[in-house]
Amino acid sequence: MTIPFKEFFKEELTIAEIQSALEKGDITSKELTMYYMFRIANFDQAGPKLNSILEVNPDALFIAEALDHERASKGIRGPLHGIPIVLKDNIETNDKMHTSAGTIALENYNSKEDAFLVKRLREAGAVILGKTNMTELANGMSDEMWAGYSSRGGQVLNPYGDANLYVGGSSSGSAVAAAANFTVLSVGTETDASILSPAITNSVVGIKPTIGLVSRRGIIPFTYSQDTAGPMARTVTDAAILLGALAGIDELDAATHKSAGSLVSDYTEYLDRNGLRNAKIGVCNRAHDEFHASAEYDETLFYDVVRTLKDEGAIVIDDIDIPSFNREWSWAVSLYELKASLDHFLSKLPPHIPVHSITELIAFNKSMGGRALKYGQNKLENRESLTDTLRNPEYLNAKLEDIYFSQDQGIDFALKKYDLDAILFPSYIGSTICAKAGYPSIAMPAGFMKSGRPFGVTFAGTAYSEGVLLKVAYAFEQATKHRRTPNL
Repeated sequence: MTIPFKEFFKEELTIAEIQSALEKGDITSKELTMYYMFRIANFDQAGPKLNSILEVNPDALFIAEALDHERASKGIRGPLHGIPIVLKDNIETNDKMHTSAGTIALENYNSKEDAFLVKRLREAGAVILGKTNMTELANGMSDEMWAGYSSRGGQVLNPYGDANLYVGGSSSGSAVAAAANFTVLSVGTETDASILSPAITNSVVGIKPTIGLVSRRGIIPFTYSQDTAGPMARTVTDAAILLGALAGIDELDAATHKSAGSLVSDYTEYLDRNGLRNAKIGVCNRAHDEFHASAEYDETLFYDVVRTLKDEGAIVIDDIDIPSFNREWSWAVSLYELKASLDHFLSKLPPHIPVHSITELIAFNKSMGGRALKYGQNKLENRESLTDTLRNPEYLNAKLEDIYFSQDQGIDFALKKYDLDAILFPSYIGSTICAKAGYPSIAMPAGFMKSGRPFGVTFAGTAYSEGVLLKVAYAFEQATKHRRTPNL
């Protein structure tokens, strides 16, 4: 049976279009939620089976109905009132859904509390529609694990044709759900490239905010230093709306305290069609040769982006120098902090959950055999043996070097030397230096390669420069309209 949805319901709906229809009474949030559930059923879990959604909230329709009633009786809370949103499976929710980070060990874990960002979304009137599949443990399991794979959820697929196209990770499901129109908005998380990579490979907008703009509380951790949640959407406008809802100071997350005075409640105020006019943008394309020869890069498409920036009135400085860009970064921070942070998280889980430490998680996975260890768990095993993790001199020195080389001899150096507003990177090659600096980046669609694989670019800046980046990204989006709906 085919559900007779109203003519309004189509792919690529924006928040503005939806709110206008809701306000006129042409549709309801309940009908909107049903539409996305229909698409999940027929294109994610059947049909091409993209496998981006791990769970659907059994209360989603009831929540939508309540928000419809509130709209009629009291008015709306804001632009997210009645808007369906999906969350990456490492973000805790106090409802009937589980939070597992893609692991079998946590497939029965129900959090007793919403993550801080989830509380903010509920207060904004969002409908939490479901949880998305992800690279297991945010790519903390194995060097061999394919991006977008989890033992609990299986493999997420790229919606743009060839099922073997790289899907990006670890927020794979969040990107695909937005790209394939299974939701209006998605929330992903990033330690290094985990929002930027899948956003670019699935032709959506992804924002990795300044560390501390969005609370980390209630997210299964990877590192203390670099973890953040961020928006994923089909348009810059919708991503900006979601960013405003996510950002907030959390008394119980010290990283957010420095954001006082830097928070913006409505990031759409930065959206300017002429935002590239006289904007100073430095082009950094100094990646190692293997990147330029890889499937990640398309020289023609990248320099089409540079040409567009110039045509739109930007002052472009080609081939800028970032002294630390190609340094051999130490991975000690992620090694040691995952050991400490994941052990801390697991230790606080309820007694009925079968694991309470990384050691127990490794043993549990072995007991499950092939179901849990299709790609092995060498990353976990390497971290298990680490001792004195947060006072180890290798860790402490690496943390200090990361800050110095990514900020003073990295992003801030280049911005100051060339008097820039933003830096342009092809694909997501700037993810590591931005992640170690704790600075924001925005991934943008920038066309399609001959293989059909989406190509994208990243705009990056200094701490709390989200407004400037959104201004530039929006102007670029409006000038190019590169995003294309996948043919499912």
